[in-house]
Amino acid sequence: MPKTLNVGAPSRFVNGIAWAAIVMAALVAVLAGLQQAEVVSMLPQWQQRPLPLVSAWLLHDLPWVLGAAAVLSLLLVAAAIGMLLRLDWARRTFIGLAMAAIAAHLGGLWLQYELVQVLVLRSLPPGSLPAAAAGLFGGLATAAQVLGMLVTLAACTLLVWVIAQLRSEMVRQEFA
Repeated sequence: MPKTLNVGAPSRFVNGIAWAAIVMAALVAVLAGLQQAEVVSMLPQWQQRPLPLVSAWLLHDLPWVLGAAAVLSLLLVAAAIGMLLRLDWARRTFIGLAMAAIAAHLGGLWLQYELVQVLVLRSLPPGSLPAAAAGLFGGLATAAQVLGMLVTLAACTLLVWVIAQLRSEMVRQEFA
């Protein structure tokens, strides 16, 4: 009599994570394409003003960063589809892409700061606003940066939790 292995029923967690990843990664791929077109159309305006060295490098290489985001999001779609099929390589790839996303988000904290400095605070020449309005504007920019940091850290925490769940024994049993 043949032996059958009970690997467990597919969990809602894995299905939910996979479908959420498919939807969000497809959305990111589309948005990266739209942002690519917007950045290319704005490059001539940015090149007219002298920018700090790091900001100039960042804006010059931004199309490549957006292209990499599109490629990574398409890889995430492939891994999520593989997770729906309960392929172990897809689970491991998904975990690796989630770790890369955490690293990108943490590196993106600097990117958020740099973009606010370049695009918002340096766009207004000194003295173009009254002191009270400039202070309010600077406070709003700082509040936006802090909120962006909090959202980024919350997203990283969520990704760490998802990685821990995907590495759990119960979920790994589904992929056996």
